[in-house]
Amino acid sequence: ESAMARWPTNRLTAILQDAIAQHQPPMVHGRRIKLRYAHQGGSNPPVIVVHGNQVDSLPGAYKRYLENTFRKVLKVTGSPIRFEFKSGENPFAGKVDRLTPRQKVKKDNDEKQGRRPKKKRQKSLKR
Repeated sequence: ESAMARWPTNRLTAILQDAIAQHQPPMVHGRRIKLRYAHQGGSNPPVIVVHGNQVDSLPGAYKRYLENTFRKVLKVTGSPIRFEFKSGENPFAGKVDRLTPRQKVKKDNDEKQGRRPKKKRQKSLKR
């Protein structure tokens, strides 16, 4: 019976939000992992799809916490729950950073006055 159950998206999302309120996801490289919503992706075994950002960096312990929370709230017994974590693509990936006319004037003035351009932050290579 647990393996064939169907749950509405709003119920799964509410469970996800309650789980996040109880225990927030960890920070990765100084940024919090944000889990947006959950829906059912299939049954037998039940598949719960969780959408968010940086879900590839979600630790296994937090994934187990979510699985146990869903299992307890949905009263799933005798059937595994499979989770799929999906993240959206960066909408700005591949776009050229274009300066506005005002930014161009400021950049030109800074160069004329001998100011050094601001350094861009580099992503840390820790993994």
